[in-house]
Amino acid sequence: QVQLVESGGGLVQAGASLRLACAASRGTFSSAAMGWFRQAPGKEREFVAGISFGGGSRLYADSVKDRFTISRDNAKYTVNLQMNSLKPEDTGVYYCALGKTLVIGTTTSDFNSWGQGTQVTVSS
Repeated sequence: QVQLVESGGGLVQAGASLRLACAASRGTFSSAAMGWFRQAPGKEREFVAGISFGGGSRLYADSVKDRFTISRDNAKYTVNLQMNSLKPEDTGVYYCALGKTLVIGTTTSDFNSWGQGTQVTVSS
């Protein structure tokens, strides 16, 4: 079982940037897609971004496209999420997740290991 630990969340004003990091224990990290999800209070967990096992393919939710960038370093067992031009609607707990396969999934059922989450709060 791969363990995932997120960091980098915080409280920022609208328009600011944050960089989230996810550190993974080894396991199957380098042979699986990775993803970031978020969950706002009272809402379901939603897909934010995903990256294939080799990093060559990336997917983004429409709401974050052109603002967020996902990247991974398989040698360091890390995956990052660079978030620019943050908006109040980006507020939520952000989770890193390990995919079940090489291919990027966009639903929670496509992932089988989750971090504890890191809070991101964007004030207007």
